[in-house]
Amino acid sequence: MAVAVVMDFEGTLDQYDETCSRMGLTPGGPTPPGALFHWATPIDGGFRVTDVWETREAFEQYAQETIGPNAAATGLGAPQPVYHDVHNHFVKA
Repeated sequence: MAVAVVMDFEGTLDQYDETCSRMGLTPGGPTPPGALFHWATPIDGGFRVTDVWETREAFEQYAQETIGPNAAATGLGAPQPVYHDVHNHFVKA
């Protein structure tokens, strides 16, 4: 079952952009394998990332192997993900 993951980071959008770049991700480009959707927005004191992944396990593996090390390299701490089961989602055809 697809899962939405919401993460609030303390940091800047410049750190977010650098983290994405380190992971080989580009604005408007494809998601990593297992990810269905991604967006980010500024919030007070940082930024929020919302993803939809095919499974929680796929997200957790990618977070451990890729997001965590690259976020740490840009000075971002590890957020506490909040998970939501996804009833439905749409994708661009």
